[in-house]
Amino acid sequence: TSDAHAGLVAAIGATLPAAAWQRCRTHYAANLMAATPKPSWPWVRTLLHSIYDQPDAESVVAQYDRVLDALTDKLPAVAEHLDTARTDLLAFTAFPKQIWRQIWSNNPQERLNREVRRRTDVVGIFPDRASIIRLVGAVLAEQHDEWIEGRRYLGLEVLTRARAALTSTEEPAKQQTTNTPALTT
Repeated sequence: TSDAHAGLVAAIGATLPAAAWQRCRTHYAANLMAATPKPSWPWVRTLLHSIYDQPDAESVVAQYDRVLDALTDKLPAVAEHLDTARTDLLAFTAFPKQIWRQIWSNNPQERLNREVRRRTDVVGIFPDRASIIRLVGAVLAEQHDEWIEGRRYLGLEVLTRARAALTSTEEPAKQQTTNTPALTT
């Protein structure tokens, strides 16, 4: 899950070729709001949220189509914007319903990024690269420990079911290798 930054999407595809990518619904809502006339935004936002409030994947797709139909007559540019994003926004429906809330937005990642930024801002200037790596590593380890000890962000049983569902619906992919250029500093 991420915003639709072209470089980020390309990097995800190059680094993790078999990974599913989901456009963050929060970031998309901001993009859609920019394309929507201000007086119409509350109505459009309600329609957009109605898509995510559906109980199953089939209902999500059906509601998406109903929303497009409702918008096409009154706000054709907004309908086109939404139609263009269909695949990116509905990728979460290929996964079990239990993990939809975790994968349709990248808000947890952004919270973690803000915490890293807050901790590095407190220090201000780092004497060397290793010191910032230690600090960021400690923040990430702390987050990992919270997820392990407390609530599990994505339970192993749900991930196993998700993997089984995805592999049973896909045809076996041919093994392919690509030469990826090494990162240099």
